[in-house]
Amino acid sequence: MITSKQNKTYKLYLSLKLKKYRDQHGLFLVYGPHLIEAAKKEGTIQEILTSNPNHEGTLYDPVLFAEFQQTETSFDQIAVCKKLVTKKTSNRILVLDDVQDPDNVGALIRSAAAFGFLHIIFSPQCADLYNEKTIRASKGSIFDVYVERKPLKDELMDLKNQGYKIYYADAHDEGKIIPSEKMVLILGNEGHGIHQELKQLSDQAVHIETGRVESLNVSVAGAIIMYEWRIL
Repeated sequence: MITSKQNKTYKLYLSLKLKKYRDQHGLFLVYGPHLIEAAKKEGTIQEILTSNPNHEGTLYDPVLFAEFQQTETSFDQIAVCKKLVTKKTSNRILVLDDVQDPDNVGALIRSAAAFGFLHIIFSPQCADLYNEKTIRASKGSIFDVYVERKPLKDELMDLKNQGYKIYYADAHDEGKIIPSEKMVLILGNEGHGIHQELKQLSDQAVHIETGRVESLNVSVAGAIIMYEWRIL
């Protein structure tokens, strides 16, 4: 049983609550049996930690283990996972332009996995893929998709050269969508939307008709559009 706060491994794993150290060590934490099972299937687990002697994993003193918790709901089993990237190709690509709420990003990842958008590109200012809230909102779907973080302008130009049609979601700009075999959907920041230079690179806007409300939450709008363009 790990009982000392001076234990080097304990201090390392505890630091993974912060993005700086997740990036530095290439590790992240997942909480609870559902996410641990998803991580096992992907083969990313480095070590399982627990405060329950009846569960699999390295046993920690409950007082120390409590320091790992990040939500009101406490878990007695946590996995330390390696950032292993399995590249996936897809004719449906989701691009997130500075979407900063981890709950929105996680929900979009889950919808992307459900509807065949298996390649996702984050702008540099997007929420962290390995933030606990992102992982939790994705319900484990971070293990089902291929996520890259890149400057978007050059990446979109490359995709256009590869034959992808680029569409951006907007609450005000309207346009008729002509389905293409290879499609990219851009979703923008919760406040300022999509950068103008990305709109200018795009082939067309996509607009969801609504009544009584001006616009939808980005994760809701993204789910609706991805459902319409789904590949199952």
